[in-house]
Amino acid sequence: MKRSIIYYTFALLLAILSACKVSKDVAIPKAELPENFRNAATTTPADTASVADIQWKNFFTDTVLQKLIDSAVIRNYDMLIAVKNIDEAQLLFKQVKWNYVPAVNLNVTANSNRPSNNSLTGLSIAQYNIGTKHIEDYSANAALSWEADIWGRIRNQQKGALAAYLQTTEAKKLIQTNIVANVSQGYYNLLMLDAQLDIAQKNVRLNDSTLTIIKLQYDAGQVTLLAVQQAEAQKLVAAELIPQFEKNITVQENALRILTGRLPDQIVRNSKLDQIALPQNIGTGLPSAILSRRPDVKSAELALAIANSNVGISKAAMYPALQITASGGINSFRASNWFNVPASLFGIVAGGVAQPLLDHKRLKTDYLVAKVDREKTVLQFRQSVLNAVGEVSDALVAIDKLKSQQTIAMSRVNTLQQATKNANLLFKNGLATYLEVITAQGNVLQSELELASIKRDELNAVSDLYRSLGGGWR
Repeated sequence: MKRSIIYYTFALLLAILSACKVSKDVAIPKAELPENFRNAATTTPADTASVADIQWKNFFTDTVLQKLIDSAVIRNYDMLIAVKNIDEAQLLFKQVKWNYVPAVNLNVTANSNRPSNNSLTGLSIAQYNIGTKHIEDYSANAALSWEADIWGRIRNQQKGALAAYLQTTEAKKLIQTNIVANVSQGYYNLLMLDAQLDIAQKNVRLNDSTLTIIKLQYDAGQVTLLAVQQAEAQKLVAAELIPQFEKNITVQENALRILTGRLPDQIVRNSKLDQIALPQNIGTGLPSAILSRRPDVKSAELALAIANSNVGISKAAMYPALQITASGGINSFRASNWFNVPASLFGIVAGGVAQPLLDHKRLKTDYLVAKVDREKTVLQFRQSVLNAVGEVSDALVAIDKLKSQQTIAMSRVNTLQQATKNANLLFKNGLATYLEVITAQGNVLQSELELASIKRDELNAVSDLYRSLGGGWR
C-alpha cells in the first residue's frame, strides 16, 4: 500500500512538472497599418474586395499568357524545389511527433573472455573451480529509454517543426506569386518589343519613301548632296533599331521559355500590345488583409513561432532532465542455459535526473542568443508589413501617373503623326524643306517608341499591384 502511494505521488508530480512552461511566448505584434493605402481610392469598411482574391487565370485573360503562366507554375524549377522543401518539412514534422514515444532497442550479445590467471577475475575463477578458464556471457534484451517532457522541450520542438512546415507552404506561394508577376511582365515586355520593331520597320519605309523623293530632287538639281546624306542618316537611325529589337525579342523569348521550365524557343503570340486591356476596377481592399494574403508576411509571422520555440528549447536545456530507462530479457554465462526460462530472466528499471553544471554558462548564452533572435524576428515581421504596404502604394501611384503619362504621350504621337503627314505634303509641293521632314519623322519615331514603353510600364504596374496585394498563388 505504501509503495502504491509513492508511485501515485511520483506520477502526480511528474504530471504537474510536465505542465510547467519555462518560457513565455511573444505574441504576434500588432502591425502598424493605415486605414487606406496611399494613392488608393477611399475605401469604406464594407469594401473589402481586392484583386488579390481573383485567381490568376481570371485576372490575366490573354490566352497565350495563361498558357505561359500555367506552364511556369507546373514546370518551373524553383516551384519544383519548393514542393520538395514542403515534402522534407512534412517528414521532419512527422518525425518530431515520435519524440514523445520511448526509444526501444533490441540487443543480442555474446562474448567470451579469457582473463589472466594472475588477475583478480582469473584468481576468482580458480577459487570457485567452475571448470573453465573462459568467462562467457550471452544476453538478449529489450532496452527502453524515455525522457519526461517536464519543461516543454519536445513540445517546443513540435511547435517549431509545424511552423517550419507551414513556412515552406508559404514559401511556395511566394514563389508562385513572383513567377506569375515575372511571366506576365516578361510577356508584356515581349509585346512591347514587337510593337517597337513594327514602329522601326514602318519608320524605315517612311524614310525610304522620303529618301527617294530627295534623290529625285537632287538629280533635278533642286537640293544638294547634303540633303541626300541627311535623309540616308535618318533612315539608318531607324534601321539600326531593327536588329537591336530582334535581338531583344529573342532574349526575352528565351527567358520566358526558361521561366516556364522549357528549352529556349520561339513563342507564338496572337495579341498586340494595344490589344491588352487593363482591369476596369482595381480594388485594393483593406490594408489589414495583406497580413493574410501576402505569403512573405505570413512567413515572417511563422518565423516568430519558430523563434518562440527555440527560446523554449534553449531555456529547457538549462533545467534538470528526467530520464527513465528499463531493460529486460534473458542472460546466462553458458550458451546451453541461455534460454532457460525463467532462470535466465532479468529486469532492470532506473530513473535519473541530470542537471547541467559546467555547461550552464554556455546554455545560458544559447538562451540569451535565442531571445535576441526572437527580438530580431519581431522587427523583421514589422519590416515585412511595412514593405508590403509600401509596395502597394508604389504600384498604385505608378498606375495613376502612367495613365496620365500615356494620355499625354498618345496626344503627342497623334500630333507628330499629323505633323509628319503635313510635312511630307508640304515638301512634295515645295513648301517645306527636307530638314523639316527629317525632323518630323525622327520625332514621331521616338514618340511612338516611348508610347509603347509607357503602355508596357502601365501593364507591369498592374501586375506589380496584383503581386504586392498577395495575388497569384490562388
